[in-house]
Amino acid sequence: MDPNTTLASQLPPDDVAAIEQLGNTYQAFREELGKAIIGQDQVIERLAICLFARGHALLMGVPGLAKTLLVSSVAQTFDLSFNRIQFTPDLMPADITGTDIIQESGVGGRREFEFIKGPVFANIVLADEINRAPAKTQSAMLEAMQENKVTVLGNTYTLQPPFFVLATQNPIEQEGTYPLPEAQLDRFMFLIEVDYPSVDEEKRIARETTGAAREALSHLLNGEKVLAYQQLVRRVPVPEHLYEYAVNIVRKTRPHQPESPQWIKDTVGWGAGPRAVQYLILGAKSRAALRGAYMATLDDIEAVASPVLSHRVITNFSAESQGMTSKKIVERLIREMKEA
Repeated sequence: MDPNTTLASQLPPDDVAAIEQLGNTYQAFREELGKAIIGQDQVIERLAICLFARGHALLMGVPGLAKTLLVSSVAQTFDLSFNRIQFTPDLMPADITGTDIIQESGVGGRREFEFIKGPVFANIVLADEINRAPAKTQSAMLEAMQENKVTVLGNTYTLQPPFFVLATQNPIEQEGTYPLPEAQLDRFMFLIEVDYPSVDEEKRIARETTGAAREALSHLLNGEKVLAYQQLVRRVPVPEHLYEYAVNIVRKTRPHQPESPQWIKDTVGWGAGPRAVQYLILGAKSRAALRGAYMATLDDIEAVASPVLSHRVITNFSAESQGMTSKKIVERLIREMKEA
């Protein structure tokens, strides 16, 4: 008997039907994005995993790889409000969150303060080139990303769910960039690296993007459906040994833990925190559901380990001198745990 069929019999019938529906919706989502984006299959999958796991995503790559187009295209396929914030060195926190301004009330010429919402008040927020603004401005996103609310001049305003921050980042070696603080990086579920297209994909880009305008993308999901799928993802079962694996791999990234390998102690300054464990599990659940599976597996954990951990493992000078990046360290750790 198919193991997936056996697992389906252990779930409520409504959840089984919903997972099948989510899998079909995900395929339609990929096909719809294919009208605007050529290639980048892994990037699209990881972005979808984040969205249905209720996480934020940071896309990193050099200019010209369609990062902004990808995010705006995702927003078009969802029937949700969308705002774009272009981060620049002179951008101020109030330009993101909004601010109080004086307005005439119309009664006796009285003047009152009225809060004008900033662009962060949307279901999907594109933080374009987020690392071109200094830390003071970047920090304006912290409360919104973690708590789905904004505090301005002592007043707190709640953001309407679902709420996603999809940020793009240029490599920090480029001119005019500021490294994101560790606390800001930790708010992102995934760091998604966007690479150059293949030869065949680049030929398609040359042919298909230099002709007639393309058709508009269709809305596939509204806010209510997105929230329902997010709740569904959290109900996907996870075997006990996967919780142990997730905790084990995260603890091994910390150089001061006795279980971490010696080469980690030699190359890592700071390891991942408990939020990484949460995102490994949620990422595995989301990936399983998107693929129509009724339980997360080790393959799902391993598939999301790199985007979850790469921006949470901080290398030291010794690693840099050896050309060891955070991504290479995570990949080696996964490989060693497989072989153990």
